Amino acid sequence: MSRDVIIACDFAGREETMEFLDLFGDRKLFVKIGMELYYSCGPEIVREIKSRGHRIFLDLKLHDIPNTVEKAMRVLSRMDVDMCNVHAGGGRTMMEAAVRGLTREDGTRPVIIAVTQLTSTDEKTMREELLIDRPLDEVVTEYGRMAADAGIDGVVCSPLEAGKIHSACGENFLTVTPGVRLAGDAAGDQKRVTTPAVAAELGSDYIVVGRSITGAANPPEAYDRCCREFMG
Repeated sequence: MSRDVIIACDFAGREETMEFLDLFGDRKLFVKIGMELYYSCGPEIVREIKSRGHRIFLDLKLHDIPNTVEKAMRVLSRMDVDMCNVHAGGGRTMMEAAVRGLTREDGTRPVIIAVTQLTSTDEKTMREELLIDRPLDEVVTEYGRMAADAGIDGVVCSPLEAGKIHSACGENFLTVTPGVRLAGDAAGDQKRVTTPAVAAELGSDYIVVGRSITGAANPPEAYDRCCREFMG
């Protein structure tokens, strides 16, 4: 399984996003477009970044009734993104509907992954706010199994859970792991975090890195450091 670094382009609008991408010249990146940027700029930001040759993880975390998710995925399937996601908490039927909606008439589709538990969630939050009494890593693993059974390609999880996901769901089941920071950088609002090197040791297939790259004094240099640490 090849590894890659996904840059989280969590910017407020088009101008600063394009200024950031311009720093990399002709290099082709794998970038994440999240809710803030997508809701600010709409589908056009996806088309523009794609036209530059970058791969796109459209991180909208769909979570609704199966029929609504299926129809929404049908729209996303026409946008030529490379990866998109849903919340595993929506259940197996919803995830199956997402796969159906994303699959084009010729049988092709983007990679689809399911969010298990957000990296801002810890066991205390699960018990006291979400009323989930099972251990966090057990919940993440069971969500992974459910996603695999629904035809999903992988999950979003903490690097700390990547190895258990692979053990439960197979080495080809993708683990896309946010909560990654270069050593010395602040964790921010995320609680289950590691460095790129540790994420590689734990079995992550893709790491999603935001502020350690986008907030760096020299983003291309920070990106290269992430790649060296994660991919060797």
